[in-house]
Amino acid sequence: MNSRERLRVAVAEGDGIGPEIVRSAVAIARAALGSLGAGSLVEWVDVDAGVLALQRTGQALPDESLARLESCDALVLGPVDHATYPRHRDGRRQNPSGEIRKHFDLFANIRPAKTVPGIPAVASEMDLVVVRENTEGFYSDRNMFRGYGEFRPTEDVALTVGVFTRRGVERVVRHAFELASARRGELTVVHKANVLPETTGMYLEAARRLAPSFPAVVVRDEHVDAMAALLVRDPASFDVVVTENLFGDILSDLTVQLAGSLGMAGSLNAGEAYAMAQAAHGSAPDIAGSDRANPCSLVSSVAMLLRWLAGRTGETAFATASATIDAALIDALGHERTPDLGGDATTTSFTEAVLDRLPAHVPHQVG
Repeated sequence: MNSRERLRVAVAEGDGIGPEIVRSAVAIARAALGSLGAGSLVEWVDVDAGVLALQRTGQALPDESLARLESCDALVLGPVDHATYPRHRDGRRQNPSGEIRKHFDLFANIRPAKTVPGIPAVASEMDLVVVRENTEGFYSDRNMFRGYGEFRPTEDVALTVGVFTRRGVERVVRHAFELASARRGELTVVHKANVLPETTGMYLEAARRLAPSFPAVVVRDEHVDAMAALLVRDPASFDVVVTENLFGDILSDLTVQLAGSLGMAGSLNAGEAYAMAQAAHGSAPDIAGSDRANPCSLVSSVAMLLRWLAGRTGETAFATASATIDAALIDALGHERTPDLGGDATTTSFTEAVLDRLPAHVPHQVG
């Protein structure tokens, strides 16, 4: 595409604290791009999804919203409150997040975990990224062509389908190799091939096949149970970690908690032609509307989305804006913190603190 072509980025506020943190993250992204004279590169497109959409239309992701998403290049999605959604007859809940991941084939969930100076953390130092396969594995809402992958043939027996395909495994492992090549050159493949050799063992096979194409990357492998223990003992020894969906979900939450807080964790769901920024945490309905929510996770996620757009388009302004946001966020955390981090800043005041640390930019307004 033309490097100066205007992109469309969808914005869905989600549930609970979603509207507050989405408005914060988008305001910061707009200001960062504006400071570079690149604000016109993005058109922000509002999309209806979540509990309110369900109440209005009977669908958590209405057909009209999905069509709007298809007309965009990327998405910022606020957290969704799965627990309040009604169940389908097969027992599953409506989940716009999972539906979007499956529809746009967002096969890689990128979850960084890095300690931040001044933020209390279990780990004294760490800087790693978990690359979680995002479209198959043991997650029942996205591993069937039709229907749901978890079911009960009798009242007392429950079964689940785990799906591992060579294509699905190889593409996420390749993505992890590429990421490791751009970082410190170390890749850890996590599996449980001693008891699940035909499924999780595919990750080992893929890494061995791809390793000759990435001679500068050092590859190691660990069983998932041993990996959990090693992360607690020595998280600083890991760079990029790649694994299947369920293992990656667990390990990514563990690593960000070791680094300080789930509220700090960025998360990007990436495919070949589409990506979705999404906070790593839930919708926190108990504090919704109180202006107490920590926006850091989604702010970091949107910064990651801008880096992904830079890689897709070759537009350096996106990469520069991303780095500017990261720097402003870390600087702001040295002075302002929301209650979950031991401070008394509001969502609004913390957002203003980040905005004030961006380079000179056009006037901004939160909300």
